Amino acid sequence: MTNRHQDLRDTPPPVALAQVDELIRTGGDGRLELIGLSITPHRRTVWSRAGASTSTSAAAWYDCVRGRQKRQKRGEPVTSGVGRLLREPEEQRATFLDLFFDLVFVFALFRLSHGLLNHLNWTGAFQALVLLLAVWWVWTQTAGIGDRFDPRRPAIQLLVIGCMFGSMVLAAAAPGAFGEHGLVFAGAYVAVQVGRSLFLVIVTRGDERQRTEMRVLFWYGVSAVPWIAGAVVQGWPREVLWSLAVAVDYVVLRIGWPTPRLGRAGAAEFPLSGEFLAERHRQFFIIALGELILVTGLTFTGDGFGADRSAAAVVAFATTVLLWRIYIHRAGQVLAEAVTAAPDPLRVAVSAIYAHPVMVAGIVAISIGDELVIEHPLGHTPPAWVAVILGGPALFLAGRATFEYAVFGRVSRNRVAGVLALAAISPATVFLPPVLVATASALVLAGIALSDAARARGRPPEPPSPPG
Repeated sequence: MTNRHQDLRDTPPPVALAQVDELIRTGGDGRLELIGLSITPHRRTVWSRAGASTSTSAAAWYDCVRGRQKRQKRGEPVTSGVGRLLREPEEQRATFLDLFFDLVFVFALFRLSHGLLNHLNWTGAFQALVLLLAVWWVWTQTAGIGDRFDPRRPAIQLLVIGCMFGSMVLAAAAPGAFGEHGLVFAGAYVAVQVGRSLFLVIVTRGDERQRTEMRVLFWYGVSAVPWIAGAVVQGWPREVLWSLAVAVDYVVLRIGWPTPRLGRAGAAEFPLSGEFLAERHRQFFIIALGELILVTGLTFTGDGFGADRSAAAVVAFATTVLLWRIYIHRAGQVLAEAVTAAPDPLRVAVSAIYAHPVMVAGIVAISIGDELVIEHPLGHTPPAWVAVILGGPALFLAGRATFEYAVFGRVSRNRVAGVLALAAISPATVFLPPVLVATASALVLAGIALSDAARARGRPPEPPSPPG
C-alpha cells in the first residue's frame, strides 16, 4: 500500500460530518471503502477508491463518523438537516412561543364551559368530556414540540403558529361540535394532528427520529377516519365514533404507537426533559385557573354588585385559590424531579399527561358552577347545579390523586376524604341556596389545604418516589 493510502487510512480526512455517509461504506470483506470528494478550505481533493484494513485508528474513525446520528441528539453538536432544528439541553424552559401558543386555550376552555352550560345534562357532560379530551390532546402533542425542537427556528415557529390557528378554529366550533359544526371541529382537529405530524416527518427525513414521527402520523391517519366519519352523521353515532377516535389517540401513546413494518416505539425514542414537562403542565393548569377567573369576573360585573352576588364572587375566588394551593402542594412542584428519579421516566410523563385533563375537567365544571352561583346566589339548587358545584371539585381531587400517585407512588388520605365528603353532603344541598352549596364545597377544599400545610410543617420536603 502506498504511503498516501496509508495516510488516508490512519488520518481522519477533513470532511464535514454531513458528507460522511456519502464518503464511506463498508466493503463485503469488512474493509472500509472511501469514495467521493472532500472539501477543504483550500482545495478540492479527489479521493481514489482505497481499501483500508480495519486497524485500530481506522475503526475508531469509522465508529466516530457512523455515530453522527447519536451526536445529533439534544445538546450535542450538529451540522446539518434536522440537527439545526433541535433544542439545546440548557434551554429546556418554556419560551415566548410556548406561552403565545397557550393563549388560544383560554378561549378553548371558555367555549367548552359555555357549551356545557347550555346543555347541562348527562349527555351534554359526556359530549363536553369528549371535546375536552380532544382539545387537551392537541395541546399536549403540540406543546411537546418545544421539548425537542428549537422554537427560535422559523420553521418551528410557523408550525406552532399553524397549530395555534387550527386550535382556534377547533375551539370556535366546540359548542356546536355535536350539532351543525361537527365537520368544522373534526376537520380542524385532523388538520392540526396530521399536518403537524406530516411536517415533522418531512423535516426529520434521513434522521432516526423520522421513524417515530412516521408512527405518530400513521396513527393520526387511523383516528382521522372515525373523526371525519362521525362528523358526517348525527346523534349517537357521532358520539360513538368520536369516542372511538379519542380512545385510539390516547391508547396508542401508552403502547408506543405500534405500526406495521416500523414496530413499536421504545422508551429511548422519547427523550424527556422533566423540567420542561413540569413547567408546561403547570402553565396549562394556570390557563385553566385563568379561565375560572375570567368567568368569575365577567359574571360578577354583569348585573350589579349586590351583597349576595358579592358573597358568591368571594366564594368563587377563594375556591380558585384553594385549587391552586392543592395542585402545587406538593406534586405540582416536584414533577420534574419525579421524572428524573423514575426508573421509567416515560411512564411518569404519560401518567401526568393523563391526570391533568381530569383536573381540568373538574375546573371547567367549577367555572360553570361559579357562573350559576353568582347569577343566582339565592333560591333552591337544582340537582344539575349540585352536580357541577360539588362534582367539579370532586373530579379535580380525583385527577389530583392520580397525579400524586404518579409522583409519590401513594395517595394522601385527605384527597380521598375530600371526595367522600363532597359525595356525602350532596343529597342535602338541594335544599340549600346555591351560594351555601358553593361555600360548603370551598370549606371541603380548605380542609384539604390546611391538612396539607399541617402535615408539612416542621418536616423536610418529601422527595418524589414514583412507582416502579
